[in-house]
Amino acid sequence: MKTPSPQDQASPRDRQAPRFYHGTKAPFKLGDIITPGFPSNYGQRKPAAYVYLTATLEAAIWGAELAVGDGPGRIYVVEPTGSVEDDPNLTDKKYPGNPTRSYRSRHPLRVVGEVTQWQGHAPEQLQAMQEHLERLKQQGIEAIED
Repeated sequence: MKTPSPQDQASPRDRQAPRFYHGTKAPFKLGDIITPGFPSNYGQRKPAAYVYLTATLEAAIWGAELAVGDGPGRIYVVEPTGSVEDDPNLTDKKYPGNPTRSYRSRHPLRVVGEVTQWQGHAPEQLQAMQEHLERLKQQGIEAIED
């Protein structure tokens, strides 16, 4: 009989812990902390009360592409340092469920890696999303921060 390895002994929940991503244009290094309080990438760019993260690479790609700034889009693998909650901007307050597996936290995120190989959206998709966000901004629609 095979002796179980520590991986075999881990609960299914432990083995399936989600990998979280944060898309941005800000340059970070391993071990850096991403904190709330910086200007939001959306609307009037008020200081954000939360930091945002996702369990899908697709949502992180959008974050990297749509972030304000001059540098290239970057996608970091992050570890929450405290509790996280569903992001109401992309969940039940606007869309059913949480299809993008997007979350937010009032606690910092620790950078534990970077995804360096990823494919961005087609230029026409990106332009359409930027135009949509600009329309929301013109209408005064802000990120939900409550």
